This record gives sequence, C-alpha cells and structure tokens, in this order.
Amino acid sequence: MIELRNIKKVYSLGNQEIEVLKGINLKIEKGDFISIMGPSGSGKSTLMNIIGMLDIPSFGEYIFDGKRIDDLGETRISKIRASHVGFVFQSYNLISRMNVLKQVILPLSYQGIGKKERIQRAKEALKRVGLETKMYNKPNELSGGQQQRVSIARAIAVDPDIILADEPTGALDTQTGIEIMGILKELNEKEGKTIILITHEPDIDKYAKKHIRIQDGLIL
Repeated sequence: MIELRNIKKVYSLGNQEIEVLKGINLKIEKGDFISIMGPSGSGKSTLMNIIGMLDIPSFGEYIFDGKRIDDLGETRISKIRASHVGFVFQSYNLISRMNVLKQVILPLSYQGIGKKERIQRAKEALKRVGLETKMYNKPNELSGGQQQRVSIARAIAVDPDIILADEPTGALDTQTGIEIMGILKELNEKEGKTIILITHEPDIDKYAKKHIRIQDGLIL
C-alpha cells in the first residue's frame, strides 16, 4: 500500500540545515496496525506527516498503491490524501462554533458528494462511535472522550483506507483512552482499516500488531 524508500527530511534554520529524517525505509501493508514510538524530537511526527501526505520528503521516494507520488503537484497529492487518509489528533481539531454533525460533514464537502449523502454518511459515522444523540451539540458541550469520538467519526466518514492517529489518547483519562483504542481496534479488525498510531504510552502501543521505534531520525 505505502512504501517509503530512503526518505529524508531537511529543514532550514537560518544558514543551518537540520536533517530530521535520515533515510527512512518502511513498508505499510493494507490492514496493518502500526505504532510509532520515540522520544521528543526523534522525528516521529515528521514521519507521520509524510506518511499522511501533509508534508513531502526532501529526498527519497514515496510509493502509494504502486505509484510514486512525492513528485506530484500539491493539487493531485491533496486529492489522494482526501480520498484515502483520515486523521485523528490529540487536540481533536474541532471548530468551536460548529455542531457535531457539521464537523463530520465538513471533509465530505470537499469530495463533490451531494448534500443528502453527506448528511447520511456523517450520521452513520457518528452512530458507529456512539454519538448519534450528540449530533447537534457543540464541542464545549462534550467531554474530551466525546470530542475525540467526533474526531474519529470525521476521519471515517470519508471511508479512508488509512487512519493516522497522533497521540489520540494523550489528553484522555485511562478508561476513556481504552474506549477510544477499542474503536480503532474494531476499525482495523472488522473493517480492515490500516491504522498508524503515534504514542508514548506502552499500554497503547500494545494495541498495534507492528511496532516501530524511531530515534534521531532513524528507525531502530
């Protein structure tokens, strides 16, 4: 599904160049559940951003479904990302003025889907995460766990092949974190979604089937 070949990422800071990723080679197969762990500054978030097509590598090749995409234009990469990748963030990234249903409809609006189908798919996604009774609430009326469920519903509404979860339980209590991980596990096991997870918590890392350790921009 995804193959990274000798991926490097270099940032310029004044006259200094900082190499954050130093030749990453990685294969991600359909249906994988992968965790990425590493200390702060190890390059794991940069790696996640590249896997999710939010950033492009400075060097190396990114292969998606057998086709190289790192040298495509931003418009084409954006279309691939919107169709194939869903994101779940630690901070939820919800819009304060928008109710839950509209939050989940939002990414569907960029895919040329008719209004009736957008609403139906959003409602189905909310039902799958147990929030069908909270559709018209706003984020400040929800608990942290409920807000993260909205984030997951928003990610799965577009029916992505891949879900990238960046510290999805980092702001949650233990029990709520278990519930959120249960949803991701079910998406992987019952629907075949590929899950790629960043975490610093060993108890969360255990949910993954494959484990990647990154340090100083290198996979150990």
